[in-house]
Amino acid sequence: MAVEAKAGDLALLIGPGGKPFLVRLEPGGRLHTHRGVVAHEDCIGRPWGTAVRSHRGDVFWLLEPSMEELIRYLPRQTQILYPKDIGYILLKLSVRPGRLVLEAGTGSGGLTLALAHAVWPLGRVVTYEVRPEMQALARRNLERVGLAEMVTWRIRDIAEGFEETEADALFLDLPEPWAYLPQAAAALRSGGFFGAILPTANQVIRLLEALPAHGFGFIETVEILLRPYHTVGWRFRPADRMVAHTGFLIFARRLQEAPGPEALTLESEALSGEPPAG
Repeated sequence: MAVEAKAGDLALLIGPGGKPFLVRLEPGGRLHTHRGVVAHEDCIGRPWGTAVRSHRGDVFWLLEPSMEELIRYLPRQTQILYPKDIGYILLKLSVRPGRLVLEAGTGSGGLTLALAHAVWPLGRVVTYEVRPEMQALARRNLERVGLAEMVTWRIRDIAEGFEETEADALFLDLPEPWAYLPQAAAALRSGGFFGAILPTANQVIRLLEALPAHGFGFIETVEILLRPYHTVGWRFRPADRMVAHTGFLIFARRLQEAPGPEALTLESEALSGEPPAG
């Protein structure tokens, strides 16, 4: 049986030329575009994946938005983390329902949204930001998708420390994460997951040098590249543009004792996907 769009649902309407519009369907609502007006009533009660028409007859496809699309089309004032990075972050930090996850800073809320979705319904995300106007935007973005209640919003400089302890995971999206490693270590449980993103190599080097001194081991640094392809059969080939360097991702584990040389890094052999010996 087909699943139908309901009043109150977020819908992705893709118009001529592939232009997307993210709207919440409401009785009496209208989407005004340069290709005509689409009445929300023409969408409500229709199965996802069907075509609706504007008042001028142009076709718009009614789709249920994916989490990737929700993040990509968020209103934002700063560059958000790309979905290609967020997916790996969720896996590396072992984010799942019931987890307590800390984040600083909030930015426009792209990662916050993904974290809240992943810990729902039993977990909690606590996000720290020093700019009230930025966190207000992020909060509106999560309210729009119904996830704001999964998040505790804190306007606070984490130099003063995190209010939480025994967190399962912590992610820093800050220019100088090495300056906050004592606070991060105090907030994470033993064995907890640490992550950060940085745009330049010199920043990464400073963080790598600082992590072991604060009880972090099994350090990994990766860069994720996403190469799209033209999907028309007769001209299938790589697209002219790709999402290449967006940031270096650094991951580590909070250890009970100071890490020795054997526990500092995850070498390339350990990241190859080969099963452990024994």
